Amino acid sequence: MFQPRIPVNPLPTGLVAPLIQPTAADITPRHTADMAVCSHHHAPAPVPVPAPSSTLRLTPAGLAVVVAGGAGAVLVVGTVLVSMLLAVAVTAVSVAVCAVVLRSLLNGQQRRR
Repeated sequence: MFQPRIPVNPLPTGLVAPLIQPTAADITPRHTADMAVCSHHHAPAPVPVPAPSSTLRLTPAGLAVVVAGGAGAVLVVGTVLVSMLLAVAVTAVSVAVCAVVLRSLLNGQQRRR
């Protein structure tokens, strides 16, 4: 139950498959022979339409919301980290007090013998 299960490739091939499989539109045809000159007229290739720019435009109110959200997130994360540090400090002090008490009890018993 507690043993790690590591996947094993039973037949390593050494081939690396790409993460994105190319589609038919991505593959450009390669001509091995020179293109023959023909006498008929070909239509020009279509010009690709550029994608609209994806710039993010913020209004002043939207910018204020983003800034307030970021500041709130920083304050929450800071509060959590400080509380965790305080918990570690309290635990360390408690362990130190227990160690001092146990030491004094053990020294007291040894002196009585």
